[in-house]
Amino acid sequence: MEFLGYIWLDKPLWMWAAFLAIVVTLLTLDLGVLHKKQREIGVTESLTLSAVYIVLGLGFGGWVWWYMGATAGMQYVTGFVIEKSLAMDNVFVIAMIFAYFAVPRLYQHRVLFYGILGVIILRAIMIGLGATLVEQFSWVLYVFAAFLIFTGVKMWALADKAYDVGASPVLRWVKRRFRVTDDLHGERFFVKQADAKTGKLAWYMTPLFLALIMVEVVDLVFAVDSVPAIFAITTDPFIVYTSNIFAILGLRALYFALAAMVDRFHYLKYALAVLLVFIGSKIFVADALGLAKVPPAASLSITFAILAVGVGYSLWKTRGRAIAEVGSRQP
Repeated sequence: MEFLGYIWLDKPLWMWAAFLAIVVTLLTLDLGVLHKKQREIGVTESLTLSAVYIVLGLGFGGWVWWYMGATAGMQYVTGFVIEKSLAMDNVFVIAMIFAYFAVPRLYQHRVLFYGILGVIILRAIMIGLGATLVEQFSWVLYVFAAFLIFTGVKMWALADKAYDVGASPVLRWVKRRFRVTDDLHGERFFVKQADAKTGKLAWYMTPLFLALIMVEVVDLVFAVDSVPAIFAITTDPFIVYTSNIFAILGLRALYFALAAMVDRFHYLKYALAVLLVFIGSKIFVADALGLAKVPPAASLSITFAILAVGVGYSLWKTRGRAIAEVGSRQP
């Protein structure tokens, strides 16, 4: 068992193994027990599961705080909150993807589950590369910071523009290169049917698999923002990866609640834009003030404040819609 003490990315192997064991257990319970059969997930169940994942994520953060110290604990919580907030914007785009491919709620969980598996692998690769670059070239953090500021300004400018799924170059490329069915075939990603030209049986992708591809593409795009954002908080790969994954694990559960009220959080994008600019600016401000970094407690407090203002303003500005929806349900 000595190999468990081997140091990998600045942490003993047992810490990485324990974290991955938790993730595998949660995914197994999710697919093998809670959602063994395809069924629709209601808003109440969605909120309950999301709350459970948030408690587990913060509970792991409590362990980080106890084992690695208060600074590491605050960095973890800050990373968790930032990733969770950016994931909310991701949820709105996923809702557009499902609407574009007309995926029923019955099959949406299947797409999201396999999408999460891809996220776990993709984030591991990106964070590993990012950690290596930061360790070898410290100036890369300034590149990350400048990119975050640019992304925040761009997000603010494009906040009112909806994501055009059909215009995606990836989607057009897949449709040109592979056989794709026009209609869904239940929960299946691939089906065998006669080729229109040769009449021979051939494998076809279904729109459900195209939806999965687009979910992965969207996550890749969002990861380009979120991974540098957390590296701007801490360069510890363990904190970066665990906070990322714990925040994303609850994305499936959160989706079914938020997708039903996308319009209520319209102004959250502006808050996220400000948050990205703030995170990117911290590195330059700390450097100008001769600080190693902005104190974690201050960073966490400002992050909470920005997000609270964004959520609160969104709910206040869209309160009329909520009243109208309640009124429309009255007999």
